[in-house]
Amino acid sequence: MAAKLDPTARERLRAGMVIPAHPLALTEKGDLDRRHQRALTRYYLAAGAGGVAVGVHTTQFAIREAGLLRPVLELAAATAREAGPAPLLIAGVCGRREQALGEAALARELGYDLGLVSLGALRDAGDAELIDHVAAVAAIIPVFGFYLQPSVGGRPLSHAFWLRLAELDGVEAIKVAPFNRYQTIDVVRAVAESSRAGEIALYTGNDDAIVSDLVTCHRFEAPRGPVAKRFVGGLLGQWAVWTSGAVATLERCRAEGPTEALLADGAALTDANAAIFDAANGFRGCIPGIQEVLRRQGLVASRRCLDEEEVLSPGQMAEIDRVCRTHPELADDGFVRANLAGWLD
Repeated sequence: MAAKLDPTARERLRAGMVIPAHPLALTEKGDLDRRHQRALTRYYLAAGAGGVAVGVHTTQFAIREAGLLRPVLELAAATAREAGPAPLLIAGVCGRREQALGEAALARELGYDLGLVSLGALRDAGDAELIDHVAAVAAIIPVFGFYLQPSVGGRPLSHAFWLRLAELDGVEAIKVAPFNRYQTIDVVRAVAESSRAGEIALYTGNDDAIVSDLVTCHRFEAPRGPVAKRFVGGLLGQWAVWTSGAVATLERCRAEGPTEALLADGAALTDANAAIFDAANGFRGCIPGIQEVLRRQGLVASRRCLDEEEVLSPGQMAEIDRVCRTHPELADDGFVRANLAGWLD
């Protein structure tokens, strides 16, 4: 039997929200910087995010080997609960069966609502084994499915797999992040064709196509007739920076639809994402790129990563400078300056 999501949380999840993929704040020595880690969580919720995703790629998968998974999950949950109305808490769930079930149990123990299940560790598993894996996690904690792009640890997954996943009781939402239009449509079509089309919330994780995803209505012919399916929000690494602007973007997508002005702003956001995520170098500088933007705003003290060799790529700093100069409307520096002292208390 699948674990159950609180009805109020389910309603909010299906309505759609901004969910930043929470980074990890470290000191220059590589220790957990609890002060700035709390400040990040406070920033996201003050900016209007509906929840946070912790222990995911942007939080650095290496927190597991470093013994930081529990402390980081605990700190985010405790800080989020200070914010008032309970934000949605999503925990990354990684690894093969034993590790994944252990991480799901930890997340549930700490009060997380959903587990974002990465299948990257099961690279050679067939669809049946993958479905069994997700079902086992769903028995412990409600599941946020996850299509992670292969360049950062994911694996290709077929339309047939997603159709089977969508039928699983306990799967409440799916983050679609293959950075690929064909694979994105595979997931959306599978959910639309499933018997649970109206129950599963779709969230974009395509940091290179955020606005396009949010303003597009996908139409398919399902066994029961025509079905339209949309992305209701995003769970994104790009939304870990300039988050108050992300909240405004989601509101505009809902209110305006695919206007010329909004699509132009979406193109600017993709340009910025290319620099921050280091697209030119296969996303190798993605995490330090996010950290650099946060460092400039004072939200983290260092762009240091757990892996000391995970640094900005040659030329990436200049690209970040360029997009900050070219697209200043994307930044929320004034919002951060006005509130940072309080978040750091």
